[in-house]
Amino acid sequence: MATVLLANTYFLSFDQKQQRLMQPYPPLATLYAAAVLRQEGYEVALHDAILSQSVNEIIPVFEKEMPAFFVIYDDGFNYLTKMCLSNMREAAFQMIAIARQYGCTIIISSSDATDHAEAYLRKGADYVIKGEAEITLRELLHSLTTGNNVLPVAGLAFLSGNEVISTPKRSVLQQLDDIPFPAWDLVDMLNYQKKWRQKNGYFSLNLTTTRGCPFKCNWCAKPIYGNRYNSRSPQNVVEEIKLLLRNYQPDHFWFCDDIFGLKPGWIKTFSELVQQEQLHFRFKIQCRVDLLLEENNIESLARAGCETIWVGAESGSQKILDAMDKGTTVEQIYAATKLLNKHHIRPAFFLQFGYPGETKEDIAATKKMLLELMPDDLGISVSYPLPGTKFYETVKDQLKEKANWTDSDDLDMMYRGTYSPQYYRQLHRYIHKLYRRQQGWERIKQMVKTGWPAAGQSWRSIVLLPYFTIMSWWNYCRLNYLIRN
Repeated sequence: MATVLLANTYFLSFDQKQQRLMQPYPPLATLYAAAVLRQEGYEVALHDAILSQSVNEIIPVFEKEMPAFFVIYDDGFNYLTKMCLSNMREAAFQMIAIARQYGCTIIISSSDATDHAEAYLRKGADYVIKGEAEITLRELLHSLTTGNNVLPVAGLAFLSGNEVISTPKRSVLQQLDDIPFPAWDLVDMLNYQKKWRQKNGYFSLNLTTTRGCPFKCNWCAKPIYGNRYNSRSPQNVVEEIKLLLRNYQPDHFWFCDDIFGLKPGWIKTFSELVQQEQLHFRFKIQCRVDLLLEENNIESLARAGCETIWVGAESGSQKILDAMDKGTTVEQIYAATKLLNKHHIRPAFFLQFGYPGETKEDIAATKKMLLELMPDDLGISVSYPLPGTKFYETVKDQLKEKANWTDSDDLDMMYRGTYSPQYYRQLHRYIHKLYRRQQGWERIKQMVKTGWPAAGQSWRSIVLLPYFTIMSWWNYCRLNYLIRN
């Protein structure tokens, strides 16, 4: 029987969009917590909810383990968890109710619980860990098992009578190499491999090299790792990659850092180590366009095996980028994209519409940028207010009963934009169809230029070209109708 049962609350089965994509990653932050607790001598078990079908699947785990402590520890590295989706909040509340039936001390760490500690405490959690959680969890468990007062433990919220008590804020960790590698052995890796290979034809695992982000985009929340940036050494990261390649044979890695390789010289050293060790894998990262243009970073990433780089392009309007405090320029988006293409790395864009003050001209500028640069992949959303951000403070009086999306495909406009919520839903469809239409034409041009045959994905784009042409025209007509009405 385990002393501590760890669980996470992101259920792929509750998020239809992500279920269709079927690209599940193990709960990385949860596995870090498990490794830290093991290092302290605790017996640890894991219930990984990601591939579960219902909350009730945890009941047999309680029956088997009968843990003294139940810890809901969500993956603060995964953007799906950081979105604080309401489906997953309800799953957490249900888990708390189940755990109470088994007499556990219930502890929770998540972005949503950090923002809404009182709601979780009143649902039955004994303690909420606010911010970066491994050390807080370790100290809390030590206090609880030795009978010591928990008040000296930084980073906690709990109820005393009917009052919420919050202890001082926990400082973020700086020496990340001191943290043990995640407890990968607790994961049903064969199940992850099967899901990935059946849907995508390859197997990808997630890694993180950093924590936090020093930039101040005013819509971006940082409830766990804060507005600081700390990095593992390239040597430490490469050692973990070697372990994962040896034990689980992934074809691909997702480095789920908010920003990959910000520290000067980090990318160059990492690339050199990968080449020296003769490691062969593909990977994708998230980065900023201004950082990519520094220090021959793109060339170093290409040599290391980088396949895709997602950038927060956000808008083709400099006015909107400045309003977001993004700190990048449209010119840098163009320059970085062209350089990525030159080095055969696939650029991918995050775009968002509906930011306060956005006009039809700003939307047109984003559309123009997209069609001129034609990234390899695209993620579109409307601007999404999260607690703790300047953007949230600007629009919070407009948020009524709904302040979070239900799942990742929700995309409801939750405040008053320039146009109606229906307009932005139609805009989302229009931009996607327009992008796919242009992709089809680009593939035809490529076929004419390079000869027969086209790649498999090219055939699909070409075959569907009539559909995307018709639908983009239809969506455009609908947009004009919604503006007039």
